[in-house]
Formats: sequence, C-alpha cells, structure tokens
Amino acid sequence: MALALLLGTMAPAHAAGPDTQGHVAWLLTASALVLFMTLPGLALFYGGLVQAKNLLSVMMQCFAICCVASLLWIAFGYSLAFDGAAPLLGGLGKLFLSRMTDDYGTTHIPENVFALFQMTFAVITPALIVGAFVERVNFAFVVAFSALWLVLVYVPVAHWMWGGGWLSALGALDFAGGIVVHTTAGVSALLLAIRIGRRKGFPQHMTPPHSPGLTMAGAGMLWVGWFGFNGGSALAADGSAASAIIATHAAAAAGAATWIAAEWFKIGKPTSIGIATGCVAGLATITPMAGYAGPGAAIAVGVLGATVCFAATLFVKQRLSIDDSLDVFAVHGVGGMLGSLLLPILASKALGGTFEGPVFAGLGVQALAVAVTAAWSLAVTEGLCRLLAPVTPLRVGAEEEFDGLDLATHGERAYEHA
Repeated sequence: MALALLLGTMAPAHAAGPDTQGHVAWLLTASALVLFMTLPGLALFYGGLVQAKNLLSVMMQCFAICCVASLLWIAFGYSLAFDGAAPLLGGLGKLFLSRMTDDYGTTHIPENVFALFQMTFAVITPALIVGAFVERVNFAFVVAFSALWLVLVYVPVAHWMWGGGWLSALGALDFAGGIVVHTTAGVSALLLAIRIGRRKGFPQHMTPPHSPGLTMAGAGMLWVGWFGFNGGSALAADGSAASAIIATHAAAAAGAATWIAAEWFKIGKPTSIGIATGCVAGLATITPMAGYAGPGAAIAVGVLGATVCFAATLFVKQRLSIDDSLDVFAVHGVGGMLGSLLLPILASKALGGTFEGPVFAGLGVQALAVAVTAAWSLAVTEGLCRLLAPVTPLRVGAEEEFDGLDLATHGERAYEHA
C-alpha cells in the first residue's frame, strides 16, 4: 500500500488530463505526411505529366520552393501569420520561432509542433502553382516569385482565416485550406499561365505525358498524405481527426470514380491520368469542409467536385485556350472554391455535418472570403510579375524550351537514354 501511494504521488500531474503525447505524436506524423505530399508526391504527380526532358526541372522547382518556403516560414512567416489577432496581419513576436508557448491557443499542442505543421502547408501551396507553367518557365523567376508570393499572399490569407484575422472574425470557415491553399494557388496559377504564355504547339500539337505511371504513383502519395493534411487540421488525435479522414477518403474515391465515368462517356476510355486527376479534384473540394461534413455529404462533394472540375479543365483549355498546363486552376482552384461555397449547405446538421449557422448567411460569408482571397491573389500575382519582369525573364528562350529545361537550365537529364 505504501509503495502504491508513493507511485501515485510520482505520477505526472497531467496524467488524468488530455492525452497530450498522443496529440503531439499525431501532429508530428501529420506534418511528415503533408511534407511527403510535396516531396515526392506532388513532384512525381507533376513530373509524370510533362515530357521526359522536363522531369527534373519540375522536381527541382518543387524542391527549391520547399527550401525557400521553409526558411522564410521559420524566420518570420509564422510570426506574421499567427502572432496575435490583429485584423490584417500578425506581429513580429515569434521571429525564428522564438517565444513558443507550451499550448497553442485552446489546444494541448505545444506551439512549436503547431508551427511545424503549418510550415508544411506553407511549403506545398506555392509548389502547387508550378503546374501552371511547366516546360517553359525561368527557374530564377520561380524561386523569386514563390518567395515573394508566400510572404505577400499566403501569409496574410493564412492570418485572415486561421490566425484570428478579419475573415475568421466574420465567421468564415476553412478547415484545412480550401481558401488559404487552393484558392490562392489556383487563381494565381491561372494568371501566371496567361502572363507566361502557351507552350509551343498548344493546343493543336501537344506531346502526351511521358510517364502516367509516375503520375499515378504521385497521386497515390497525395491521397495518403492528404490524411495528414485534413486529419491533422483537427489538431488532436481523436474522433474529429478520424471524421476528417473518413470524409477525405470518401471524397477522393468518389471524385476518382466520377472523373473516369465522365471520360468513359466523352472519349470512350477511362484513363490513368483521369482517375488520378479525379482523385485530386475530390480531395481539393472536400478540404475546406473535411472536419465539418459527414461521410454521405463527402461522397456528394467528391462527385460534384470531379464533375465541375472536369468541365472546368475543358473550358479553360479548349474554350479559353489558356495553357494552365497541369490544370492547377481547374482542379485545385475551382475545387477549393467550390468546396468552400458548398460548406454551409453540405456540412449542415441536416446532412450529418456540424455546421449550425443559417445556410444563406453562411454562404454569404464564404462567398466573401473566396472573392476577397481570389482578388488579393490576382492583384499581388500581377504586381509580382511586373516587378520581376525587368529583373529576370518569366520564360526561357525558344531554344531552351526546345532542348528541355532539364538540360538547358540544370545541365542534367532525368533519363540517360532520352
């Protein structure tokens, strides 16, 4: 009895409280999963869609963006996004991740763990834009633009929605990045595709993807990594994380199935590129409401997301003749905005979700958040193009484009037999 009493007094004070260690372990795992989405998931997904002579250039762009975004996030990006609850921008009290607290906000997560998790979001968002200008962009422009875009677009919008800024104060919701990640990246990608111009031969004579197998492997990695992307956004290892992951998986499966059904109807064949793209469309559309929607609604989201994004890809490339090469706007941008607008409807309690507010009022706030974010992203992207154009060309020369960016820019080949 004496030994039992002694052991009882030696037990940690928080032993009866929340499972802090479990929450931390899950968020660290989720951080690794989200980084895995960029390296190697997104790099392979995009890399398989380009010509063999441009594979390394896509991977280099994703890798370089990861390095630059991580350093900027640690230095001051996190502080500006999450230090304080001012309407427009955070403070400078957390530079280089200093003055980290033991608990972030009302969670039981140490703040440095939260900062790490958010860093992986800051990495993948500008990397998504790469798909808009593959095979013809100047590498120096990619690095410079991505760094400035992260500071001027991603950081402010992250603060508005997640850091206590003015949009969150209005009641706008974004569970895991439909607005902060997909809307910002998608609309910026569309403008860059217009500014940089079409690839030679577009749209009449385009070389097909050199390795659909790589694209499918990358899509699979994105699907797995998205469990950390959406599930980790619950900031806890509990039922809310499980609900977000179930919704994520259901939307991905429904999106993939819907896309190949649409292909089957339109061209008579379901393709590997189609099933991979449909999966990503479903994932992007469920992201803003993953923690709020029930499983049935998530399936509807996947179907709607794939259907609308499929139509958007045809409209952008065939009707508008815009060479958004890997459909960043049509899939990520349209999907993210659509999911954000559907949130008050499909995540309502009547459909098994958790959204309780008035549907029309919620829809108005969501529409405002989407519109403001899209307008800000477009304005800053245009400004950065004009700012950087005199410093570094946005596009490589015709000869470099013909030779391929792997050899012309990096002096290497992905395949020696190519």
